[in-house]
Amino acid sequence: MAASVPSTEKGRATRQRILEAAAQLVADHGSAAVTLDDVQRLAGVGRSQLYHYFEGRDDLLRAVVATTADALLDAQQDHLDDLDSLAGIDRWFDALVAEQEEREAVGGCPIGSLASQLAEHDEETRLAFVSGFERWERPLIAGLARMQERGELHADIPVAVLADAVMAALQGGLLLTQVRRDPDQLRRALEGVRTLLVVSGAV
Repeated sequence: MAASVPSTEKGRATRQRILEAAAQLVADHGSAAVTLDDVQRLAGVGRSQLYHYFEGRDDLLRAVVATTADALLDAQQDHLDDLDSLAGIDRWFDALVAEQEEREAVGGCPIGSLASQLAEHDEETRLAFVSGFERWERPLIAGLARMQERGELHADIPVAVLADAVMAALQGGLLLTQVRRDPDQLRRALEGVRTLLVVSGAV
């Protein structure tokens, strides 16, 4: 039986409660240890309600990936709308480092941490991560394209390649920050890729 898309506020609230419970359990115990029974108990729902909104455990975990991406993008939206200048990118970088300082370098990247657990689970789940990272990267590509149109980046540099480099530095920096409990790891990674952006500017 196919899962149902909520059409009422109550239904949306129930589905969101299930998602939040699943996301919390994954964060606390890892995806491999999470069962539907655990999710039911934490969300305070019955098995029939869970299957009304999700086809099963895999469908629920893919929804957790999507909702995690939603939360990350919402939290960064003000900065993601302002990535068409080096100053705007600097503000984004500074905010990312400040967040790690506030969190005392615990947790890493929400999407990256999930990907390390679930990306190899099946093709559909892997593609959910592809979508999440593409949504995160899209505003950066658009901002870099506007910089290129204004002559602030070399015309022959593919902006998608630059954006990939930024995202790779961000993910690597977040991982080292988490492992070493040191936000300077992210700062240094972003400073390195900032240098790449500077040297990619028009001469």
